[in-house]
Amino acid sequence: MATPAAVRIAERELLLYRRIWRENVIGAFVQPFLYLVGVGVGVGSLIDDGGDRAAILGETSYFAFYATALLATTTMFNTSQEALWPTMDGFRWSNAFRGMIGTPLEPRDLATAFLLTFGGRALVTSGGVACVLALFPSTRSLGLFGAVPAAVLCGLAFAMPIAAWTGSRDVDNTFPAILRFVVMPMFLFGGAFYPVEQLPRALEVIAWFTPLWHAIELCRGLVLGGVDTGSAVGHVSVLVSYIAAGWLACTIVFDRRLRP
Repeated sequence: MATPAAVRIAERELLLYRRIWRENVIGAFVQPFLYLVGVGVGVGSLIDDGGDRAAILGETSYFAFYATALLATTTMFNTSQEALWPTMDGFRWSNAFRGMIGTPLEPRDLATAFLLTFGGRALVTSGGVACVLALFPSTRSLGLFGAVPAAVLCGLAFAMPIAAWTGSRDVDNTFPAILRFVVMPMFLFGGAFYPVEQLPRALEVIAWFTPLWHAIELCRGLVLGGVDTGSAVGHVSVLVSYIAAGWLACTIVFDRRLRP
């Protein structure tokens, strides 16, 4: 009982995760590698041969530009899905979370445990992507050690608000819409494939307020260089703000959902 309550809940999730960790680790290697070959190498070779590449990306190859974004985007996809159906299971299908609150555990303990659980999943995912990037000279950098924690923040910035939404739902019919109309548009327009400066001005401004853009800029800057201290602090502050707001929303929603 001396162990913090949130840690005890996270330990329970770890015991469940031990059954599937191999598949997650393999996916963390295979998926980004396929993206790198298909987009980074395939499409990148066409872009690098074009005359406008240097004007848009400078000295950075398209492969390196896109590859560094995968640290954030892969973690975003992974944690977003974990915050949907697996989280719904604890609230609705298995009722595991309601059983926990029947003990001295509090809803806020569950919300804090989500930080630890999603953070651990994000660490595995971003670590796998970092290992893939280390295979290529253009992305092999000591900055990967800083980019992995930045990608973890990205994962939490998505997972915590989505988990709060999940906690407020009785059915999962809105979950595909979250992926299609929230997560996927950020993937397409958040700066992973091209600088957001190439977007129309209105969409560029919207991109500035998304957690993915800040995470991509931070990861890219750490791996390739070029991110100054002020920009890094700004990016981290935005990501932490999303995480804090998501945690607060989780505590409120979980308390309303799980209290007798």
